[in-house]
Formats: sequence, C-alpha cells, structure tokens
Amino acid sequence: MPKMRAMVSPGPGQPLRLEERDLPAPGAHEVRVRVQACGVCHSDAIVVEGHMPGLSYPRVPGHEVIGLVDAVGPDVEGWRVGERVGVGWFPGACGRCGHCRRGETFACEVIQGATGLTRDGGYATHMVAHASALARVPDELDAVESAPLLCAGVTTFNALRNSGARGGDVVAVHGVGGLGHLGVQFAARLGFRTVAVNRGRDKEALARSLGAHEYIDSEAQDPAAALQAMGGARAIIATVTNREAMEAVSRGLAVNGTLLVIGAVGPLTVDSMDLLQKRAAVKGWYSGTSADSEDTLSFCKLQAISSMNEVFPFEQAQAAYDRMLSGKARFRVVLRIDG
Repeated sequence: MPKMRAMVSPGPGQPLRLEERDLPAPGAHEVRVRVQACGVCHSDAIVVEGHMPGLSYPRVPGHEVIGLVDAVGPDVEGWRVGERVGVGWFPGACGRCGHCRRGETFACEVIQGATGLTRDGGYATHMVAHASALARVPDELDAVESAPLLCAGVTTFNALRNSGARGGDVVAVHGVGGLGHLGVQFAARLGFRTVAVNRGRDKEALARSLGAHEYIDSEAQDPAAALQAMGGARAIIATVTNREAMEAVSRGLAVNGTLLVIGAVGPLTVDSMDLLQKRAAVKGWYSGTSADSEDTLSFCKLQAISSMNEVFPFEQAQAAYDRMLSGKARFRVVLRIDG
C-alpha cells in the first residue's frame, strides 16, 4: 500500500515524531491533499501542549495548509484532482444547514472537525480534509508565502473588513509581528490611514515599507494620546500578547471606534467610562470560513501581499515549532513539504 509521512504529536507535551503511515483514502464528502507547505501557528500548541481537554492522540498538527488535490472521495462536487487548495482551521460554509449564513462559524467545526485539532492536519505529506474546508488558491501565489494566510492572514483581513472602518479612517495595527506585519499590509491596501504601533523603533522602517503611514513607538510616547492627536482610531487591531499594552492602547479609540482583539492575552480590563463616552466597543475576532480564506487569498493576489517567513524542511518540524513558540521568528514559520 502507498505510504505517507507525518510529524505526529503522540501526546500532550511530548516531542513531535516522524511516522510512516498508509496513505488514507478520502471518505464521503472528503478529498485527499498532497501538502506543499504548512504554516506553524501558535494555535498548534493547543494540540502539542494539550491545552484542550478531550483531544485524542496521536494527532498531526497544522492548519495553514497549501497543497494539491490528490484524490476525491464519494459525493464531492466541484473539486478535481490536481487543483490547488488551501485548508485552514475551520471548514467553510457548505450551505446545507444555514449556520454559517447566520454567522455561526463554529457550527461546522463541531460537526466535521477542525483541521489539526480534532482531525489530522498539515504537518504531513498528505492529509484528508472535508470538501467544505477547501479554499481555491490562485496559481500566482507561492505555496510557502501563502500558507500563513490560511490563519494569520484570514484573521487579520477579516477583522479589518468587519471593523466598521471606511477608506481614509485612522486604523491602528498594534504590534508588528506575525499577525501585525500582515495587518499593516491589509490596512494600507484597504485604503485606511494606517498607523503601526510597536515597542521601540527597530520595526519602523519595515512597517513603513509595508504601507504604514504613521508609526508610534509605545516606549517613547503614550500610544493612546498619539492616536487621539490624529483624531482617534476608528479601529485598533490588537495583535500583541501583552495585556497591559493592549489595555493602554484601547484609550486611543475614536467615537464609535472598535478595539478588535486577535492576540490572546487572557482577562482584559478596559475603561468602561471611556467606552460609554465614545460609544466604543471591544470585539474579538477569530479566523473565518473557507469562503473568507478565498477572499483573503484573492485580495493578496490583487494587492501583492505576502507573509514574511522563516522556512524549515518538513523533517525539522520540532525545530520549527520551537522557533515559533520562542516568539523570535520573523515573522511566521512555515514547513516546506516535499510530498
């Protein structure tokens, strides 16, 4: 029987190990994907470190996948062998039950399984995905550069386009890292007056090269006061993982502004009087459907947006994961996989 290789998490807190497995056959409504590249995301720690009760092991992590359809199972419509596809965290809007049309994007995840979490993901030469999880990938996009767009990209793009900001509004991207360097590109290309907020000035030149019109050094000045001097931010995309920094920048919102939290910091305290006086809001935003992924990929093709990555060979998945977890990667980590 044909074989595949996978980097497997054998159990919570255990090192990844290389396994050879039988090549799986896709079931009903499924396709098999030959993986070309897979991003290494901080959310992979949910599996590798065992942060969610009830997960089953062994499990193959990875939910930022670019590859080619390798086989098509029964009752799959609209997909054929050889097509380029992306597979993100959640399946997409299949149109069967209406949950996604009502904005309940978690509904299909419960039924069909989340890639790299409750079903095996992309740290492998091949994977099986539900057909509703697939996003079409433009031929012009590089597999390695595009893989992080299936999670980091769709999260920032979705947050921005649902922020309520309009062209010309001040939009701040708080943190110029794995999420923020994409957020700056998206915000600038969407026509916002884009303000990058980061600690220190070492990323100022980069932020401006990505499209930022203004740069605020949060070590040298109060970022909220600096944003208020610009009239306040219609939206702040908070990508940092520091609670105090996120709380401080929230006061930079304009009237009817929204703080969109996409960095995980745990409990967050904001000034209720500040929110009341401005009719401002704090909102979380998390990933999206496969349709959102297609929108993100198409926009990136149109606007020449790509992720900046450190690339590791498939066999060095543990080193890639450790690099990502260290917080020192510039800016995303991607496995290049030769199937």
